[in-house]
Amino acid sequence: MKNYSIVRVGNEYVVQAGEKSVLKTSSRRRAARTVTDADELLQSQAAAVVPPDVDDGPSIGCDSSMIPDPKGRT
Repeated sequence: MKNYSIVRVGNEYVVQAGEKSVLKTSSRRRAARTVTDADELLQSQAAAVVPPDVDDGPSIGCDSSMIPDPKGRT
């Protein structure tokens, strides 16, 4: 995982993302596990993203300008 670090401050460990502190814990093991879990979540989210320009089928929406008026008005 890029840009993450674990820094010891006194008796605690601080997880940093870039230059920003995001989590403080008393256990280095818990800090490392949190970084690993976050990395796995980010990777699974990136794999699940579908590009917005993909059109696999018809839309469920309806174009009201294409629906004929039942009373014959335009």
